[in-house]
Amino acid sequence: MFDMMGMMGKVKEMQAKMKEAQENLKHITVSAEAGGGMVKATANGEKRILKIEIDDNLLKPEDREMLSDLVVAAVNKALADAGEKAQEELKKHTSGMLPNIPGLDLSGFGL
Repeated sequence: MFDMMGMMGKVKEMQAKMKEAQENLKHITVSAEAGGGMVKATANGEKRILKIEIDDNLLKPEDREMLSDLVVAAVNKALADAGEKAQEELKKHTSGMLPNIPGLDLSGFGL
């Protein structure tokens, strides 16, 4: 027989764990660099850029295009790494809560 109350309890427990995991994402930080460390970008688990550091040697008008390319590369790497860390954090908090269904994509839920 289907236990509706038990199922609702599991759903509420999962929602609470998801909310806790999502709150923790802002505390995860990841830094990435480009150009051998000349440009560094730091992002959090919410995929927000927190800081960009640029080596003084790149602050020349003739290096404007290269600087732009390096900033884009560092930011994209930081966001990708932050997304991976966020997924790990959310999976850690929800392990055992959801069935392992091949092809189930929970990325719309911040996973």
